[in-house]
Amino acid sequence: MNLDDLGKILVTGGTGFLGAALTRRLVQSNCDVVVLDNNSRGSSSRITDIEDSIDFIQGDVTSYEDVKNAMQGIDTIFHLAYINGTENFYNFPELILEVGVKGALVTLDVAMELGLKNYIVTSSSEVYQQPTHFPTNEDERIIIPDIKNPRFSYSGGKIITELLTIHYAAKSNLRTVICRPHNFYGPDMGYGHVIPQFFNRVKELSNNFENKVIDFPIQGSGDETRAFCFVDDAVDGLLLSAKHGVKGEIYHIGTDDEISIKELAILLAKSLGVEINIEQGDLLQGSTDRRRPDITKLSKLGYKPSVSLPEGLSETLEWYINNPIATIRNNEEGKREIIR
Repeated sequence: MNLDDLGKILVTGGTGFLGAALTRRLVQSNCDVVVLDNNSRGSSSRITDIEDSIDFIQGDVTSYEDVKNAMQGIDTIFHLAYINGTENFYNFPELILEVGVKGALVTLDVAMELGLKNYIVTSSSEVYQQPTHFPTNEDERIIIPDIKNPRFSYSGGKIITELLTIHYAAKSNLRTVICRPHNFYGPDMGYGHVIPQFFNRVKELSNNFENKVIDFPIQGSGDETRAFCFVDDAVDGLLLSAKHGVKGEIYHIGTDDEISIKELAILLAKSLGVEINIEQGDLLQGSTDRRRPDITKLSKLGYKPSVSLPEGLSETLEWYINNPIATIRNNEEGKREIIR
């Protein structure tokens, strides 16, 4: 894909899971790339192999000065900086809202001030909470069902980001495009998501895969479904949206290949040589029963995900086997520390 028309590119959150994958693809496409991140959740280790091919700026996306410094000479911004991971929604709602809302305002203000051409921002499938139609298209209503539930700090921040992107910047010359990711996964995605959590659970309960049959507790019945999208396909969707997306429009990025959480757990464990007996549990309040995006809109721009779940899962698990986690940072000594 020729990306010359995007010009010089800034990626906020470029040391995060998706940001690092996007940055690497941009470098492979010979783009001039700047990364802005404070590594509070991301890690520079994700982009060590390309550090000589980018300009890295250690900075905070909520800081006007840091963002303006990073945006000098930029034509296109991919604004990915955010805090995700379900555990973080419940534990750090104030921080999620700070980064989400301030980050959107600051990046939009500076982009308009400096006359950038393109503003590509990632929202989330979380904005739907429990969709009313499946497969779900971009016209589905978005909702916060319980404003007192800290889980919705994440989706609330994303909804505000979408409103700002569409309306706050509407009268400027800035071309804005919103992408709604659906359950991206892949190597080095952190530890606050279902696939690495299941991996760690199987590893622990099987005594490092020595026990070949184990009981495996999960949240909910296991009949809840998701459609998982491998990170390489996710980057394809981002780049197509940036290159061909219409100003002010919203595009789903994901797959329509739906799987139940129970089936996912069984497939994952089998890939590790372990048989599991599912033990049902309670769902966290605000959890979603089903997700399956309609990707027709992005497909019309040429999007065609190509990595199957077994293929992507195999590559992902191989990374986690070869990169065992030592500790999961928690809220120690009164500090706000984010689980990666």
